[in-house]
Amino acid sequence: MRNIAVIAHVDHGKTSLVDKLLVAADNPDAVDRLMDSGDLEKERGITITSKVTRLQYGDVIINMADTPGHSDFSAEVDRILGVADGFVLVVDATEGPKSQTKYVLTRALALGLKPIVVLNKCDRTTSRLDETETQILDLFDVLGATEEQLEYTTVYASAREGWVSRNDDLSNKQSMGALLDLILEQIPEPTIFIHESVSEGNEKMSLKPDSLMNDKFSLAAVSVGYDSFLGRTCSGRIMSGSIQKNDDVVVLPRNGQSNSSGPPSTISGIFVHEGIRRVPLEEEACAGDYVTLTGVPDSICVGDTLTGVVNPVLEPLDTPPLAPPTLAMDFGANDGPLAGQEGSKIASSQIRDRLMSEADNNVTLKITENESDVDKTVVYARGELQLGILVEQMRREGFELLISPPRILTKICNDTGKTLEPYEELVVDVDSEYAGAVINLLTGQERQAVLQNMSNQEEGKTQLVFEMPSRGMLGGFRSELATATRGSAIVHHIFIGDRERTGSESSLHEKGKLVSNASGKASAFALSTLEARGILFVGPGEEVYSGMVIGENSRPGDLEVNPIKAKEKTNMRTQAKDEKIQLSNPKRMSVEELIAYMSPDEMIEVTPVSVRLRKKLLDSGARERAARTKAKQLRALKE
Repeated sequence: MRNIAVIAHVDHGKTSLVDKLLVAADNPDAVDRLMDSGDLEKERGITITSKVTRLQYGDVIINMADTPGHSDFSAEVDRILGVADGFVLVVDATEGPKSQTKYVLTRALALGLKPIVVLNKCDRTTSRLDETETQILDLFDVLGATEEQLEYTTVYASAREGWVSRNDDLSNKQSMGALLDLILEQIPEPTIFIHESVSEGNEKMSLKPDSLMNDKFSLAAVSVGYDSFLGRTCSGRIMSGSIQKNDDVVVLPRNGQSNSSGPPSTISGIFVHEGIRRVPLEEEACAGDYVTLTGVPDSICVGDTLTGVVNPVLEPLDTPPLAPPTLAMDFGANDGPLAGQEGSKIASSQIRDRLMSEADNNVTLKITENESDVDKTVVYARGELQLGILVEQMRREGFELLISPPRILTKICNDTGKTLEPYEELVVDVDSEYAGAVINLLTGQERQAVLQNMSNQEEGKTQLVFEMPSRGMLGGFRSELATATRGSAIVHHIFIGDRERTGSESSLHEKGKLVSNASGKASAFALSTLEARGILFVGPGEEVYSGMVIGENSRPGDLEVNPIKAKEKTNMRTQAKDEKIQLSNPKRMSVEELIAYMSPDEMIEVTPVSVRLRKKLLDSGARERAARTKAKQLRALKE
């Protein structure tokens, strides 16, 4: 048996590689992008959740994990690396290692896993094999790889074409079976833990080369779920002992606050994953294997340890630490004029229950009640994409909700007493002619980024590496960058740590908005007169209401407008009056784009049908009074 994780930066061909390995192992379910089975994964072309599949290659079982490549889902990588004994690092031969490559490699090397490097997309004429290999070796060295890990094997591949080569001149191309052979050759067999008593009430875990069937059973939960027929489910790697159907088990919480959590339960089934199918395992499951158990206690959470009632382990298993959340948002029931018209689940209690169930399996999400408003729930997450995916999943389930602007999470340094805020490493690949515009945009007083590196790439591209506060990536950052670079910029970022706050929270420039002062359906006549005022977010015939943001003002400050005004009806006919109205297409933004774009005094209204941006205070007079109060507070702070 072999347990291996496939890790990479987003869009470096990782999922395509796993597809071809399934074909090489003669998996009957192998199809294009099999592992990206979720609807959102198919639509967006990215991996969102980690998935483990079982390959039978000859007489060897290979448990292979496909992991996300986006930094917002880094916890999916963290938790799955704990079940692997080695990893395949996939790197685009043209782009080289990126920010997420650095992150996943750091975590894998720290766990002492055995590496194999695959330079993918070598069939492209733009590939830079020598330069990319040097960058990867330098990255291994900088991240503290051991001498053994530095002796990794590099293979050259084209996952799309389905071949690999051990030679950098790409001679002797072989099928993907050659990569599976290399995995069997390089990746060690699963490490088995043996529990040995050292004194009364204490024991230690030692490593043994082979499994002892009669040792204490222990499994660290990597994912949990619920099946309407089989009950609570739990997936993970068996670290010691063995398990079979009808065995009694109990949960040890990861926080170690108690010896057990809840009553024991009886295992009703043992399953393994072949492709995306869950297949029952009739025989006993032994240490080293990755399985899904059904009938586990309802109290189990990700990171908890499952052990037997008879001869249990005394302490929960260690699990890798997770990257802390950087953003917080309030989720609540929709209180707008159109509330309840488009969704079937509108109560704040339904929203909170759904968020709590999401936190059971998504360990990077932290859910708490809002102390100042009992009807709202606070969600802590890693980034706007992770929050956007969660909201998109909820709206497809029929939820109607209102979400607040994101808040950057800060902390107080115990030593200095100063405020610390999260910082990100931002990598921007852009056409060389726009490099100066990007530097000017990011290094100003608003974004407060610091340029760390600037290098020329192939085909007139420039790569810029910045370090900047996470709050600098809010307030319409992506839309401003797209405008400054004519849409040519590709952006990646990764959390690098907490640092002392610089500048003030209000330093970001807030875009002026076009705010509706009337309710009804937007008319083409009214919108045609408003196009000169800025960029519109709505089209003719769409429902609007007072306080709803219908566009971006071309000048600073909000402007109240009437988007439902109809054309005056008279008996006079002139050529000017009968001109056909032609409007530009309204600007549509996804939930995660709106999260990064919205101002502090705005909310996002999400329904199964629509996504609307609105003011927190819908009444115009209330907004004016709030603005005057804010202005007085700012003047007082300056004084």
